[in-house]
Amino acid sequence: MIYMNKVEIKPDIYWVGAIDWDIRSFHGYLTQRGTTYNAYLIVDKKITLVDTVKHYLFDEMVSRIKEIVPPSKIDTIISNHVEMDHSGSLPKLLDICQNVKVITSTLGLKGLKRHYKKDWNFKVVKSGDTLNIGKRTLHFVHIPMVHWPDSMVTYSPKDKLLLPNDAFGQHIATSARFDDEIDWGILNEEAAKYYANIVMPYGNQVKKALELLSGLDINMIAPSHGIIWRSHIPEILTEYTKWANYETEDKALIVYDSMWGSTEKIAYALKEGVEEAGIPVTIRNLKTNHISDVITDVISSRLILLGSPTLNNTMLPTMGGFLTYLQGLRPKNRVGFVFGSYGWGGQAVGEIETILKKLSWDMPVKSINLNYVPDKKELSEVKKKGNELVKYIKK
Repeated sequence: MIYMNKVEIKPDIYWVGAIDWDIRSFHGYLTQRGTTYNAYLIVDKKITLVDTVKHYLFDEMVSRIKEIVPPSKIDTIISNHVEMDHSGSLPKLLDICQNVKVITSTLGLKGLKRHYKKDWNFKVVKSGDTLNIGKRTLHFVHIPMVHWPDSMVTYSPKDKLLLPNDAFGQHIATSARFDDEIDWGILNEEAAKYYANIVMPYGNQVKKALELLSGLDINMIAPSHGIIWRSHIPEILTEYTKWANYETEDKALIVYDSMWGSTEKIAYALKEGVEEAGIPVTIRNLKTNHISDVITDVISSRLILLGSPTLNNTMLPTMGGFLTYLQGLRPKNRVGFVFGSYGWGGQAVGEIETILKKLSWDMPVKSINLNYVPDKKELSEVKKKGNELVKYIKK
C-alpha cells in the first residue's frame, strides 16, 4: 500500500506522521475521533527526524519520508518522549538507518533501553542543550511530568517552531493538518479532553513548562497527536494556563448510577434545584457515559455532585471505577456533594465522601442518603439542597 501526502509545515520541514482512523480506546481513553501520530522530518545538512509513530503504522510514515529523502539518509532521530505511540517505529527505522544518532533525555535513554533492549547510538541532552544540524540550531527543553518523567520539547528558533510531543495534543484522525482547517469548537473540546484525561494531574509541572516556553518566539506548535497550531496559538496557551491553574466555570456536573431509579430521582431533583438557582448543569449516567468523557466535563465544572446506591455494603462498581480514575487525575479546587439511596447499610455515600476528602474538595453541604424510594416531600428537600449548593460556587 502506498501512503502519500507528506505536508511541508515550514520550509524544508515536513509532517511525515500517520493517521489512525480506527483506534477507539487509548489506554482507557475513548477516542471517538481516532488519532494521529505525528513525526516531523527536518531537511538540513543533517537530516533529522523528530519522533516516530506507533509500530503498526511504520510503513505509512516511511512512505511519506520516501517522498522527500531515502530513509537511509536520516542522520539524527530525536526522541522527545519514549512512550510507544511515539517511539514504536524506532527499531524498524534503525534497521534501515544503522548509523543514526538517537537524541534523547537522560530518562529517555533509560526508558528506550528498557523498552527495546538495544544499545543504539545515543546522545543524551540536558535542558538548555543545543544541536546544530546545518542552517538550524535546535534547542532542547525538558518538561518532566508533562506527562512522563522523560518528556522534552525540541525548538527551532530559525523556524519559530515548537515540537512539544504530547503537550498541546488532541486525539483527532483527520486529513487536515492545521488548526485553521478544523472548527475551533471541535479542537477546543478535543484538546480539553486530552488535557483532562492525560495531563491534568501535572498542573504544577505544566505551569513550570509554560514559564520555560514563554520566552521563546513561537508561531507554530506541532504536537505529536492531532493538528498543528498556527492560527489559534494564543487561544490554546490561554486554555492550558487556565487548566494548569485548575480554573473552573460556575457550572455543575452530576455524575451518578442507579439500580432501581431512586438515586436517579435524587440526581434529577438536585439538577432542578441547581438550575433554579441560575447555574447550568450537565448530568452524566455512568451506565451510558464513558469515564473519559465525564472527566472532560470535570475539567470545567466547579460543583461536582456524585451519587450511587449501596450494593453489597459498597458503591456500585461503575462509581467505584470512575472514582479510581478521578483520584488518579486529581482535579483540584472543586466543591463536592454526595448523594445516594439504600435498602439497608447505606455505606456508599460515606465511601464517596472519604475519596472527596482525599482530593481536598470542599464539601459544605451535608450529603443525602435516602432509604428505598424517595417520596415527594423528600425530593422537595433534595431540590432545596441543590439550590443551597449554588451559593458556595458563587462566592
